[in-house]
Amino acid sequence: MTIEQQLVGLIEHDDSVDPFPVIGWDALVWVVGNATQSAHFLQSAFGMRLEAYSGPETGIRDHKSFVLRSGAARFVVQGAVDPDSPLVAHHDRHGDGIVDIALEVPDVDRCIAWARDHGARILVEPHDESDEFGTVRSAALATYGDTRHTLVDRSGYYGPYMPGYVARTSTHQRRTARLFQAIDHVVGNVELGMMDRWVDFYRNVMGFTNMAEFVGDDIATEYSALMSKVVANGNHRVKFPLNEPAVGRKRSQIDEYLEFYRGPGVQHIALATGDILATVDALRAEGVEFLQTPDTYYEDPELRARIGRVRVPVGELQRRGILVDRDEDGYLLQIFTRPLADRPTVFFELIERHGSLGFGKGNFKALFQAIEREQEARGNL
Repeated sequence: MTIEQQLVGLIEHDDSVDPFPVIGWDALVWVVGNATQSAHFLQSAFGMRLEAYSGPETGIRDHKSFVLRSGAARFVVQGAVDPDSPLVAHHDRHGDGIVDIALEVPDVDRCIAWARDHGARILVEPHDESDEFGTVRSAALATYGDTRHTLVDRSGYYGPYMPGYVARTSTHQRRTARLFQAIDHVVGNVELGMMDRWVDFYRNVMGFTNMAEFVGDDIATEYSALMSKVVANGNHRVKFPLNEPAVGRKRSQIDEYLEFYRGPGVQHIALATGDILATVDALRAEGVEFLQTPDTYYEDPELRARIGRVRVPVGELQRRGILVDRDEDGYLLQIFTRPLADRPTVFFELIERHGSLGFGKGNFKALFQAIEREQEARGNL
C-alpha cells in the first residue's frame, strides 16, 4: 500500500470504464467576509502556504482571491472588495463557507456531455482560459443548495493556479512540517427528504458509487438523529458523505446547520494527516478549539476491547480528545474542530487512517453528543 493509499483510503480503479472519470480534488473555493484575514488564519493556524493571488491589482475589480496549499489540499479564499460584488449577497445569506467543490477531470467536455444527458444543470459551459503559462479548460454544474462543482482540466497549464492569478508568497514563517497533507472527504448537509435525491445525482450524473450508509441507532442519540449516505468516485479519492435530519426529540446538528447556513451546503472538510497528535498539538498552540470528549469515552471497556492496539497509548489520545475507531480493514484516529466562524456551520475534521476505509462509525454517538453539548450552550438544541 502506498503512502497516499493509506493517507486517504484509495482503492484500485480502472478509469477507462468510468463514464465521468475524476482525477481528484482541484480546489475548495470559499466565500468569506474577509479574505485577507482568513488567508492569514489558514497560514498561521493551519500551516498552509500562500501560492497565488488575484484582485484589483491583477484586474479583478470586485473581489480578492487567495490560493493556499498544504500538500495536495488547495483552498481558494474569496472575499468581496466592491460592495456590489455578488459575493456580498452570497456571504450575507450563508456566512463563511464553501461555494465550489472543484474537481480535476481529464476531459471536461466528456463529463459535461454525460452530466447534461443525465439531467444536470450546467452553470458554465466548457471554455478555455489562457495566459503565458498555458490553457485551463473548465465548466461548472450545480449541486445541492448554492454549491457548485467546477470541472477543471489543467493538464496543459503550468502557472501558479489559473489564468488571472499571479504567484504570491507570504512573509509568514511557516512550520517545517505540514499539519495536513490532503483532503479526505467533504460532507454536505441537505434538507429532510433530499439525501437520496442527491445520492442519486452523484450516482447517475457523476458515476459515483455508494460507499456506506448510516441510519437508525448508528447515528442517533437520546435527543436527535440524522441519516447519512456516502458516495465516492471510482478510486475513492473524492468522497462525499451526505446528511439529512431525522425525527428526534430535539433539533439535530443538521437542523441547526440548515437554519444558520440558510440552506444546504458543506458542513465539514476532513483533512488527512500522517501524525494527528502533532497536528492537534500545533493547532491548539495556535488557539484552534476542538470539540470536547469526556473521559468516560476512553474508560469504556467495550471501546477498549473493540479498538485493540493502536499506534499510541489510549492515554495520549485521551489527553488530546482524539477519537479512535476500528473496522475490518484497520483503524482510524479523528478529531473535530469547533465551527470556524461566527455561525455554527462549517468546521474541520482531522483524520489519520491506518487501513480503515470508514468514517468512524463507532464514534458517531460520542461525536453527536459532543455537538449537542455545543448546541445546548448556544441555545440551539
